[in-house]
Amino acid sequence: MIFDRTVAALSTPYGRGAIAMIRMTGDDSVGIASAVFRPKNGKPVDQLSPAHAYYGYFVCDGEIIDDGMLTLYRAPVSYTGEDMAELCCHGGVLVSSLLLKALYDAGACPAEGGEFTKRAFVNGKLKLTEAEAIMDVIDADSFGALRLAGANNRGLLSGAAEKMYNELRHLIAQTYAYIDYPDEDMTDVTADELRERVAALLCEARKLKDSYGRATVVKNGVDTVICGAPNVGKSSLLNLLTGKQTAIVTEIPGTTRDIVTGAAVLGDVRLQLSDTAGIRNTSDEVERIGVDLARGAIEEAGLVLAVFDGSREPEEDELSLIQKLKTLKTPVVAVVNKSDVPVVFGYDGLFEHTVHISAKTGEGKEELGRLIGRLFLEGGIDYAAPHIVNERQYSQIGRFITSLSSALSALDSGQTQDIACLDLEDALSALSELDGREVNDDIVGEIFSKFCVGK
Repeated sequence: MIFDRTVAALSTPYGRGAIAMIRMTGDDSVGIASAVFRPKNGKPVDQLSPAHAYYGYFVCDGEIIDDGMLTLYRAPVSYTGEDMAELCCHGGVLVSSLLLKALYDAGACPAEGGEFTKRAFVNGKLKLTEAEAIMDVIDADSFGALRLAGANNRGLLSGAAEKMYNELRHLIAQTYAYIDYPDEDMTDVTADELRERVAALLCEARKLKDSYGRATVVKNGVDTVICGAPNVGKSSLLNLLTGKQTAIVTEIPGTTRDIVTGAAVLGDVRLQLSDTAGIRNTSDEVERIGVDLARGAIEEAGLVLAVFDGSREPEEDELSLIQKLKTLKTPVVAVVNKSDVPVVFGYDGLFEHTVHISAKTGEGKEELGRLIGRLFLEGGIDYAAPHIVNERQYSQIGRFITSLSSALSALDSGQTQDIACLDLEDALSALSELDGREVNDDIVGEIFSKFCVGK
C-alpha cells in the first residue's frame, strides 16, 4: 500500500478551546507548511530542525490569521514514518477552519478516519495489535480499561506473538531443512522434540486465549440486568451505581416501564446496566409490556442483580421470580436493599450470592463490587501481561491453537514431521494475521474506519 497524498486533519476536538492542533503527513508536508507558516526567527521552514517547536504566524490567502507553533518531523523518525508537521493555533472554530483551508489550498488533502495510525502501521511503525490498542486507549472509560489498552499499546501482545512466531518459524525451517538436505551437517528435529516444542507453544497460546474473558469484562463490561418487584429500590440501585440520577425514583409502584440503561465501574469490572420494570401481574397494558421486556432481558443478561426489599416479607410475585432466577445459568446476585432499617427478611440461603445494601446511603456498594470482581475476575487480572482484547484477535489465536493441536494429533498418530509441519504453517499464518504481518486490505480498512479523523 503506497500513500501518494499528503493529508491534513484537525486532531483536537472541533470547537472553541485554548489550542487547536492540525496534523499533516506525507512527502509534501514541509513544503505545504512553508506556504502557511512564517517563523518568527526568519528562517525558511525547510531549514527548521525537526522535533523542535517554532513560534511564528499562520497565513491564509496572503493575510496573517493567527500566531502559534509549528513542529516538523522528518521520515522515518515520526509517528507515521513519513515527513510530518503539527501546527498549533488558537482553538477558535474560524481560525482552525481557515488554517485547514490554507493547507488544502497549498496542496494537502483531507485525511480519512484513522489515516495517520493506518500509515504508521503500513510503514512498519506499529504492529496491528498496537494500533488497535491506541483506539482502546481513546475509548477507555475506566482505569482498568486504560491500563489494559496501555499494556498492548506498549507492545506486550505484539511481543508475545512475535516470540511465538519466531520460535515456530525456526522450528518449521529446521524441520524442512533437514528433510530437504539430509546429507548436510544439520540436526534432525525428532518427532519427540517437535512434539515437545509445539506443546510448549500451545500452552502459551492457551494462556493468551484465556485472557480474553477477563479482558472483555474490563474493556467492554458485563451486560447486567437489575430486576425485582415494584418499589424495591431497583432505580435507586441504578442511580447509586452510576453515580447520577439515571432513573426516576418515586414511591409510586410501576414508575419504570421501559428499560433504562447506564454504565458503572465496580473495581475493575465495568457493568452495562439495564434497570427494568417491576415484575408483577398487572392489568395495565403498558406496564405489562414493560414486565415482558424485563423478563426477556433477564434471559439474555450476563449478570442479574435481583433486588429485594429486606424490610418486609417477600410477596407472591417475588417468590415466583425467585424460583425463575434459580433456573438461570447466568450468575444471579440477590441485592437485599434497605439495610439502613431493621431487616425483616434477609434472603440468605435462597441464592448462592447475597449482598445487603442501602441504595439510600450507599452502604454495601463496595461489598457488591468485591463480589462481582470475584465472579468475573477470579484471581485478579495481571495488567503487566499481554491480553487478547477483541474478536479479531480471539479468532486468530483460536485458529493458531487449532492448527497446533492438529499438528500434535498428526505426530501422535504416527505421521512424519513434514506432515505435521503442514498444520504448523497454518498456525504461522494465523500468528501473522494476529499482529498484522499478513492481513488483507479489507480487514485493515475495517479496523481503521473506527478511528476518528486526525488520529
